[in-house]
Amino acid sequence: MESNSNQSSVSFVKIPTIKFTKLFINGEFVDAVSGKTFETIDPRTGEMIAKVAEGDKEDVDLAVKAARQAFDHGPWPCLPGSARARIMMRFVDLIEENVEELAALDTIDAGKLFSMGKAIDIPMAAKALQYYAGAADKIHGEVLKMSREFHAYTLREPIGVAGLIIPWNYPSIMFVWRVSPALAAGCTMVVKPAEQTPLSALYYAHLAKLAGIPDGVLNVINGYGPTAGAAITSHMDVDAVSFTGSTEVGRKVMQATATSNLKVVSLELGGKSPLIIFDDADVDMAAQLAIFGILLNKVKLFSLFCYLNKRSIPSIGIYDEVVKKLVEKAKAWAVGDPFDPKVQQGPQVDKKQFDKILSYIEHGKREGATLLTGGKPLDGKGYYIEPTIFSEIKEEMLIAKDEIFGPVLGLAKFNTVEEAIKRANSTRYGLAAGIVTKDINVANTVSRSIRAGSIWINCYGALDYDCPFSGYKMSGFGSWTRSP
Repeated sequence: MESNSNQSSVSFVKIPTIKFTKLFINGEFVDAVSGKTFETIDPRTGEMIAKVAEGDKEDVDLAVKAARQAFDHGPWPCLPGSARARIMMRFVDLIEENVEELAALDTIDAGKLFSMGKAIDIPMAAKALQYYAGAADKIHGEVLKMSREFHAYTLREPIGVAGLIIPWNYPSIMFVWRVSPALAAGCTMVVKPAEQTPLSALYYAHLAKLAGIPDGVLNVINGYGPTAGAAITSHMDVDAVSFTGSTEVGRKVMQATATSNLKVVSLELGGKSPLIIFDDADVDMAAQLAIFGILLNKVKLFSLFCYLNKRSIPSIGIYDEVVKKLVEKAKAWAVGDPFDPKVQQGPQVDKKQFDKILSYIEHGKREGATLLTGGKPLDGKGYYIEPTIFSEIKEEMLIAKDEIFGPVLGLAKFNTVEEAIKRANSTRYGLAAGIVTKDINVANTVSRSIRAGSIWINCYGALDYDCPFSGYKMSGFGSWTRSP
């Protein structure tokens, strides 16, 4: 394991100057009405990057007023879909021209790997915007054959002003995933990025302005959930809300949308997504998917839990073999400066999340789980935690029940297909699950029995714009790759 050092990242990449720190309302960068600011912190060092304008209810009111004016009286909803698509494609071009700067902003603000930002996150964001630009002129209704002598048809219309509250795990991807379908549909919007990661959202707002998106269509309010977020969800002039975050806050969002104007709501919430490895699995593939799950877990997409079948050949069980490979991979995992191209895991997003993960690790130890590797912070500055693997996990343990949002993997055994299904469904969440097996009958049976929005067979974290992504139970509801 590579320890983090205090070596400057300048040797790896030129860190950009922070250009945008204000609120973006009605096509202009402006200070908060209150004049308040808050610090956005570099998780590599724990030091301040910049002071960012802190929006609250008064600023949300101004942003919603601008979005409402742009929707009711502006050109965007009335433009032909092909015209919206052309402007969105200019937006795509600008993102592609600024890949390095956008990736660097997400690295210093969220601790994301710079190499992955350049190769995956920012290109994926651009492709999402391109995908929805292609959909903008394909929003159709249908003519209905009536049982009586009437002529009737349906017309799909933009819903109005959308409030989009996005998380800190994928600042660029989540921003574009939420904004793109709303733009394509002809909606206007107020976006609240996570308070931990506002910098790239403000840069995207700047690029949207350059692309020709009319003033008031896209507004960005930096701020905190209890103030700016609550003002959006309870605002009487917001027509729909999309929220991605914790189940606890999701409940508050749903309550606020119901007690205000019964606005449409889409919730992408927590997850505890199992990877179920059967005894006929390719061991190398299974171990690679599980370690990939730890990486996704670090960047907070899925909270992975691994079930391993202990039925196997007499000499070496699949459990022991996979565990051995996982521990080897975790110990060799390079943790350090996310600008370093050799590093595989950067820091956690902030001190609060860092402390939360370490607290869960201590809970795991106290409750009797076996710590196989990791479990400690790295020496030096920043919020770095070793990749951590526990075995002998019991269902009642906190680390088995809760979404940890950190580089922590739990391992448990099962004997039968029925037991695997029961344990996978014992969680209160239903975001996703993975299955590793060569038996098509097992794959079909298990995939149809698990209550989760996405089931991956011999893969993990496979997402595509043509496939809706949703959840069961306390993981929320709504189709999160579709327009509000």
